[in-house]
Formats: sequence, structure tokens, C-alpha cells
Amino acid sequence: MKKIEAIIRTSKFEDVYEALTEIGIAFMSTYDIKGFGSEHSSSQVYRGTTYNVGFIPRTKIELIVTEDHVDDVVATILKVANTGKVGDGKIFIMDVESVIRIRTGEVGELAL
Repeated sequence: MKKIEAIIRTSKFEDVYEALTEIGIAFMSTYDIKGFGSEHSSSQVYRGTTYNVGFIPRTKIELIVTEDHVDDVVATILKVANTGKVGDGKIFIMDVESVIRIRTGEVGELAL
């Protein structure tokens, strides 16, 4: 099993969500986050002083999927979230050692 974390533009979240449900992804966790990378937040000048207006808002999606779904999920996110501009985001893929469903005690892929 793999954990996929994708940080995407908030404006692309609805499109990514719809595309993932179309390929059979039934559950995910999402978070509103703020940060910066190559694309820095803007600054404004007020009465001669420059102020940084903060971090850039993004949406983080987390999914746990079986090995056979990883390529489809990644390809879907890449296709839908891409604008071709700096700040489109990143995808992280990590191994998941185990999953346990609290309600039933099911372990592994059965718990998904």
C-alpha cells in the first residue's frame, strides 16, 4: 500500500476531486494549508514600508491506495492539477506498512 500526498492549487481541488472519484477513489483526506516554494508570496507597500502578505494558500490531499492504483492516481493528479506555471504543487508517494480499521479490526487492504 502507498500513501499519496499531493499539494495542489486550491482552485484546482474540485477538478482533481471529481477526476479521482471518476477513477474509483472513494475516500481521501483534505486540508487547507499555507506555504511557499519557488513561488513566493507577494508583498505590498503601505506608507513606504514593504509588508509580506503571508504564505500562499494551497490544498493538501492525502490518499492511501493499493499498489495497483498508484500510477492511475498520480497520472490523474498530474493531468488535472497542471497549469504549467510555477506553484502547481508536488506529489509525494510513501510506503504504508499497515492499516487497521478501528471499527472492525480489519488489517491491510481489507481495512481500506
